[in-house]
Amino acid sequence: MKAIIVNAAVFQIGWLCCVLAGANHLPWLGTLTALLIVAWHVSHATRPGNELLLILSAGVTGAVWDSLLVYAGWLQYPSGTLIEGTAPHWIVAMWLLFATTLNVSFRWLKDRPLLATALGAVAGPAAYFAGYKLGGVQIPEFTTAMTALALGWAVFMPLLMLLSNCLDGTSYQASRSIATGCDARV
Repeated sequence: MKAIIVNAAVFQIGWLCCVLAGANHLPWLGTLTALLIVAWHVSHATRPGNELLLILSAGVTGAVWDSLLVYAGWLQYPSGTLIEGTAPHWIVAMWLLFATTLNVSFRWLKDRPLLATALGAVAGPAAYFAGYKLGGVQIPEFTTAMTALALGWAVFMPLLMLLSNCLDGTSYQASRSIATGCDARV
């Protein structure tokens, strides 16, 4: 239980650092904070290779997804964009940070794809809305963007949970899902 509380609290601190740093034109501060948390998390994993692969997979997913939303003009970020029309580095770092919760704080969602879908559809857009209120993101086409975020997160959350079954680097047991047949140890 202590690990879950620490994981959730550290994620929230990292999330807030990323958003506030991005909003205040100090994006590298948020990215650095997130990367330090990710490094700490991976260093404490029972199978760091699995955990790192899960985190990098989530990062690639987030980089592509958020870049599509930026390219469509539905999201705009005040700082941290390295390539025009793509997501800023601190958002990608936030996806890496989020992945540290999949095998710890969100472990209870494993093998519950419908619940993961529902949570993703609600919590994903809620996080962007909170970032919007803190000045980390502008949402020019609010309804369109929130709809896209809800649909995207309704897909990503169960997929990331499925992947976390295969790449569980925090469990002391072999990571094996009957539903997927995964048995990945890196």
